[in-house]
Amino acid sequence: MDNKKSLWVMIAGPYGSGAKTEAEKTENVKRLSEAAWAVFQKGHTPIVGMNNILPIAAAAGENGLAAVMTPLSVALAERCDCCFRVPGESKGADQEAARFKEWGRPVYFSIDEIS
Repeated sequence: MDNKKSLWVMIAGPYGSGAKTEAEKTENVKRLSEAAWAVFQKGHTPIVGMNNILPIAAAAGENGLAAVMTPLSVALAERCDCCFRVPGESKGADQEAARFKEWGRPVYFSIDEIS
């Protein structure tokens, strides 16, 4: 039996940053999901904020993303043990990683750092 603690890992990376089209945003979500898969394969529970936020924002209608992004991101992050920062420019992901550092929780920049 493996005694390693399973971590809840926030996956933070670009979504809208630098994305000019919906296709580019979709590609960013795909990259976040691929990172989540790698975390899952290590035996941990990945949390991709955008996968939780986007359906709720859509239901909220116009300006839904602006209304739910930060509150839901913070609520999800509060419940995670650490953060995996997916490469790519993103002010929001940088803020999320900084939040983890403020809380004294690890921020990983390579999947190999997560054991």
